[in-house]
Amino acid sequence: MELKNNSVVADDTLPMQKERYRNFPMVPRVVFGKGCFDQLGSILMVKRINSEAPFIFLVDDVFEGQALVERIPAICNDQIIFISADEEPKTNQVDALVEKIKTDFREAPSGIVGIGGGTVMDLSKAVAIMMNNEGSAAKYQGWDLVNKPSVYHVGIPTISGTGAEVSRTTVLLGPEKKLGINSDFTTFDQVVLDPDLTKGVSKDQWFYTGMDCFIHCVESLNGTYLNAFSQSYGEKAFQLCKEVFLDGLSEDDARDKLMMASWHGGMSIAYSQVGVAHAMSYGLSYLLGVKHGIGNCLVFQHLEEFYPEDVILFRIMQEKHGIHLPKGVCANLSDDEFDTMITVAMGMEPLWENALGKEWRKTITPAKLKSIYEKI
Repeated sequence: MELKNNSVVADDTLPMQKERYRNFPMVPRVVFGKGCFDQLGSILMVKRINSEAPFIFLVDDVFEGQALVERIPAICNDQIIFISADEEPKTNQVDALVEKIKTDFREAPSGIVGIGGGTVMDLSKAVAIMMNNEGSAAKYQGWDLVNKPSVYHVGIPTISGTGAEVSRTTVLLGPEKKLGINSDFTTFDQVVLDPDLTKGVSKDQWFYTGMDCFIHCVESLNGTYLNAFSQSYGEKAFQLCKEVFLDGLSEDDARDKLMMASWHGGMSIAYSQVGVAHAMSYGLSYLLGVKHGIGNCLVFQHLEEFYPEDVILFRIMQEKHGIHLPKGVCANLSDDEFDTMITVAMGMEPLWENALGKEWRKTITPAKLKSIYEKI
């Protein structure tokens, strides 16, 4: 490079359009600690555009009528919208929320704040993107299709494991596929990690989302995309998951460490990818509405061929905590329904390439996937 007239001019030998390494974004600001949720008001105050530009709080409806809602620093014309997490987030749900916000307010919002689990995290990221981008959210399902920056958005997880609070994707069910909006504009601008917010999560849900984190680590650490960046985060999250689910920690320590495992597990795939379990769970979710955490568990228990030692460890954790996975989920499906799941799963090409390399189609066939789905 050389300087001309005080500006930087690129040397012709340096590629400017297709860099060799991806320049991924990371969450620029994060606060961690018990009770740190109460700092949210001061965090948001400096980001208010004006008194007419509201903050929109998307909140898991499990908290409706609960004390947490009274602690939300909604002022002026801020709006709290309760979100059901009973189903996976959908592109048409994103579109409806964006339309509601644009109809209800003359001013564009100062920001979007998501308070909840992975479903609310993903919806919040998607709504923030679609406030500034035209068309339906389904148009942006894929990799690097978003053109304009999102509005300011904050993630506040109330359950740990999904990694949605730190990832650059927002996974949505669309009219044709389940696929994330993977972009540099998806990542939250601010995350608030308060372990106390995860109190009261049911044991089953705690396990399912915790295993989502565990499986993130397994698939990253065993993938062909593995590098020192991903490995450093993946190994730490893997270690933390074993401590939480095997070592009998106190509830306080377990909450702290699982929240950090979720963060590190999400970071482990920033420069890598997930693998077989995630690809196949997308098929379950698209056809049957199976939620992400339990979907990963339903698939992972049958993946000894791909992750033998880790499946054994998963079963030990499952037995230790008395978790009984549903059986017969795919027992009554038609051939067409199996084909739909298989098509969705096989469409996740980066996941398969990470799991098995560029020649993954030599191993993964429709018959192979059907044989695994039939066990679930």
